[in-house]
Amino acid sequence: MTRNSNLPVYLDNAATTPVDPAVAAVMAECLTAEGVFGNPASRSHCYGWDAEERVEQARVELAECIGCDPREVVWTSGATESNNLAIKGVALARRDRGRHVITSRAEHKAVIDSCLWLARQGFEVTWLDPEPTGVVAPEAVAAALRPETVLVSLMAVNNELGVCNDIEAIAALTRPAGVPLHVDAAQALGKMPLDVAALGADLMSFSGHKIYGPKGVGALYVRRHRDLVVEPQIHGGGHERGLRSGTLATHQIAAMGHACVIADAGLGAEMQRLQQLRTRFLDALAVLPDVKLNGGAERSVPGIVNLAFGGVDGEALILALSADVACSTASACTTATIEPSHVLRAIGLDDALAHASIRFSVGRFTTAEEVDFAAERVVDTVTRLRSAHAESPLAAGR
Repeated sequence: MTRNSNLPVYLDNAATTPVDPAVAAVMAECLTAEGVFGNPASRSHCYGWDAEERVEQARVELAECIGCDPREVVWTSGATESNNLAIKGVALARRDRGRHVITSRAEHKAVIDSCLWLARQGFEVTWLDPEPTGVVAPEAVAAALRPETVLVSLMAVNNELGVCNDIEAIAALTRPAGVPLHVDAAQALGKMPLDVAALGADLMSFSGHKIYGPKGVGALYVRRHRDLVVEPQIHGGGHERGLRSGTLATHQIAAMGHACVIADAGLGAEMQRLQQLRTRFLDALAVLPDVKLNGGAERSVPGIVNLAFGGVDGEALILALSADVACSTASACTTATIEPSHVLRAIGLDDALAHASIRFSVGRFTTAEEVDFAAERVVDTVTRLRSAHAESPLAAGR
């Protein structure tokens, strides 16, 4: 099969998505002197008023996407900052009640490292092991809860596997116990229905560049409740009701708000289309023996597929594919390390199989033709690498 592009097929949308042209147009309107370039905190003239209006419009747009009050949305620089603010902010604000935090070994590094930081401050962290499917069993959460637990932090969708935790069932345990539940939803927004009230989450993190918006912007949902206090982590100016100081990036925030509108409007049809592309891709790879789907197939978003190719090193496969297919061996935040994915280790894969695993993630601009081309190149490349390995003197024992 031939393609008309000299660029490789982009199948790494879980790492980042391209900005939607309609979103880029909104962003551009807030950059130059002819647009809404003012500081949203400038209350003495129309430039600031217009910028503030754009920021608040975006706040409403995100709130409508997740079913919350706009006053419960706090703008940040991305999901990493949102995770830090939620985890550190809540734990520190509640440290007089206890110093126990619950999370899992399969979380994003922004959550894991925040919890490790808390551990250095004297908190005790319970690290839950996910099931072989990648999900965290609600029963495991129930068993870990203690009177001194001050926070539970578990992701909605695993960024490497695409599997979904049962947040509603977990919240049914944490809410009666009076323990705030933080959910990293960076990979969930725009990819599955989200209703924070129905789910029962108390805090939820989001990122603009996972939903065809710009990098450098995100948000944290903080449920309005007298018993939920978040200690700020950035000081200086009292922006965002004192929770996150710093001049708001109007252009990025407006763009993220519009990205939410687009994603929410087409969510059902897009989920169905991505599921069809996923099935098409997996069906085309079915001719290859010794290929394992990492994670569960039942509870997952349709855009992410993580596959282990027996007898092939993942880095070698990615390098061999790089001219034709862009994919990844792990989260974009951990690809600089030669260690196997901590997520794949957490679900029980040995180092060899973890090193042989590749994440493919389709997106809004992925076409059926591109999926067919990518599958063809994967089949050919895996077959060639396996053949070369089998013929090498080391493999033959000579």
